[in-house]
Amino acid sequence: MNWHKLITWKDVFSYRQKVFLLVAGGVIVGLTLLFLYLLRMHTYIAGDDPAACVNCHIMTPYYATWSRSSHSRDATCNDCHVPNGNIATHYGFKGLDGMKHVAYFVTHSERQAIRAETASAQVIMDNCIRCHKQLNTEFVKTGRIDYMQAKRDEGMACWDCHRNVPHGGMNALTSTPNAETQVPIPPSPVPRWLQKVLGNR
Repeated sequence: MNWHKLITWKDVFSYRQKVFLLVAGGVIVGLTLLFLYLLRMHTYIAGDDPAACVNCHIMTPYYATWSRSSHSRDATCNDCHVPNGNIATHYGFKGLDGMKHVAYFVTHSERQAIRAETASAQVIMDNCIRCHKQLNTEFVKTGRIDYMQAKRDEGMACWDCHRNVPHGGMNALTSTPNAETQVPIPPSPVPRWLQKVLGNR
């Protein structure tokens, strides 16, 4: 084999092309990091703070109603909306569900009144039962059914009776107007200089 005839990437591109690729790569990496920063990605991955959920404006009514409920003393969003059996299912579900919510938000396809989809509803009901196990098995003896049994009319889902816990009735931007003024909402992560550039004073 003639080693002198091997072509390396250095030989394929001209100096100008290399500079362009380096600048384009830097811009792409920079914009990706800015996007992740504006989404406060670190608060989703490493944190358990419910304030992370209001990074998307559509979640403001849910944050406001949760903060005024009895659940705000003892439960975070992850306690109810993410599987808590083991670390793999916890972070796997959290990652997939989080990316789905980001896609909804970025494409403006979220509903005004958010309803849990089947996978989320199963997780929520499992967490209701997990947290209220003693109540279900010892005090009122409701027993344990899962969400799919409730869907098959083999029993009731927890929210059939407790619809207003912990978010209170129907939640939408129109049914909870000015929710952002009723509870302390975390400040925008967008720097002031960038807000001015974007025209948000």
